[in-house]
Amino acid sequence: MELSKINRVFFVGIGGIGMSALARYFAKRGCAVCGYDKTRTKLTETLEQEGILITYLDEASALPCAFLDNHDDTLIVYTPAIPKDSKILNHFKNKGFSFKKRSEVLGIISKGMFCIAIAGTHGKTTTSSIVAHLLKDTGYDCTAFLGGITTNYNSNVLFGKNNVVVVEADEYDRSFLTLHPDISVVTSMDADHLDIYGDKNQLEESFKLFAGQLKEGGKLYAHEGLPLVNSTSYAASSTATAKAQNLRVEGSKFVFDYADASQSIKDISIMLPGRHNVENATVAIAIALQLGIDADKVKVAVANFKGVKRRFEYIVNNDKQIYIDDYAHHPEELKACFDAVRQLYPNKKLTVIFQPHLFTRTRDFANEFAKVLSTADELMLLDIYPARELPIEGINSQFLLDKITLEDKKICGKEFVIQHVKNTKPELILTVGAGDIDTLIEPLKNTLNNA
Repeated sequence: MELSKINRVFFVGIGGIGMSALARYFAKRGCAVCGYDKTRTKLTETLEQEGILITYLDEASALPCAFLDNHDDTLIVYTPAIPKDSKILNHFKNKGFSFKKRSEVLGIISKGMFCIAIAGTHGKTTTSSIVAHLLKDTGYDCTAFLGGITTNYNSNVLFGKNNVVVVEADEYDRSFLTLHPDISVVTSMDADHLDIYGDKNQLEESFKLFAGQLKEGGKLYAHEGLPLVNSTSYAASSTATAKAQNLRVEGSKFVFDYADASQSIKDISIMLPGRHNVENATVAIAIALQLGIDADKVKVAVANFKGVKRRFEYIVNNDKQIYIDDYAHHPEELKACFDAVRQLYPNKKLTVIFQPHLFTRTRDFANEFAKVLSTADELMLLDIYPARELPIEGINSQFLLDKITLEDKKICGKEFVIQHVKNTKPELILTVGAGDIDTLIEPLKNTLNNA
């Protein structure tokens, strides 16, 4: 399907962060954009305020008239997270509508453009957001489809006037294999989505296929140590090709030096904490320099990047209390997040509120989760957020709690969390998870600010 021939688009699962970015893109192009999602959220409310019609009823009768019958100029975009028995989904199937996954649509949009694609089991949202910001802030420009709301732009889609597009390439159900980038990045290849891949070897094979889809003359950046041939390595180490060195904490910020085979930049300041974020910035800098952007402009742009919502986001930060929220939902992400917190606040008691995401992920990585969570000082564990999954017998939060060696631990509901924080007034709070734990953010913020 050609982009120029699309006039009407319906999104089944429009509330997803990647789906909503595409919805905004097509609305900006002047298309008639509508969608369905199971629940109303802040994001869907924002889309509605932007003029996008959304239904929360999974019935064909709830569809706008323009989408009752098939038309050549109509595209249906869906997320694999939507159940196969969805009535709206089956209406479109039975009527013979043109169907595409989000990744396939990104492939259509990026066809003929200079595409920078960021992949990885974690780190891709922050990295793609930094890349897009560097191109925007320095005046190079780009269009970008991101997996999070960037704080600088308060959006997950950026519109540019040139031929460059930055996309977050999602490995879930191998969907990133629809892309053919000019520049690719692989941030990590840790085992994840084993409900789709079966084992780590299958996951790695998909990343190798993605790495092999570069356009002729393209460039692949891979985090040092990843088993990807013909790649340029990056890391906070002395042995990577693009490297961050002399990493230190000055005040509340991380500072480092950048160096590659031909250029170096001293004393780069970054608002995002942690070694992992310094590495995310390092590959973004390498890409910007490859594109010919001035090093001084790059240094300024890195320093004023404010981050991504729910990626080590400060919710409360005053003399009495610090509350940070993070999207971490994989053991490696949790470890990186905890390490960053400890580096910044080594002498504060760390209270963690964690919501496990998916029964399969909790089952597959229970020991790894337990090891990381045991390093907190106090842990409140919420029930597992099921997302697209049905329960698995014996796999629940108690199963995980039993493996955690920390003494001060408990399973609790959200109301208890709010009341407990109100009563105990912890000095350092961290909420982590990818489910609906974000519904705790405002109540906890209000509780702490009114304490």
